[in-house]
Amino acid sequence: MIPEGTPIWLVIVILGLGTFLIRFSFLGLIGDRQLPEWFLRHLRYTSVAVLPGLVAPLVVWPAATDGQLDPARLTAAGMAVLVGVVTKNVIASIFAGGLTLYAMLFLLG
Repeated sequence: MIPEGTPIWLVIVILGLGTFLIRFSFLGLIGDRQLPEWFLRHLRYTSVAVLPGLVAPLVVWPAATDGQLDPARLTAAGMAVLVGVVTKNVIASIFAGGLTLYAMLFLLG
């Protein structure tokens, strides 16, 4: 994607500038205005989507098993989802998934 021989600092500066412009477009240009209700409603789901987006690759292609599906991680993910749906509590869901993972790793060896 990046042409060979491109200095690494040039790439870092360009990526930094791009990141700044993306953030400035949201915070600097519309930061002092009232956002529409439909936009705020959709914005509430951003944090809910981040955690599964980070965890899903670790469940489906775990580095600990060289990318092979693992029953311990699948069970832990299922328990975390179940506890999250039942209790509507993110912290309880995280702890349930973590405890289930360690228990399954202990039981399965």
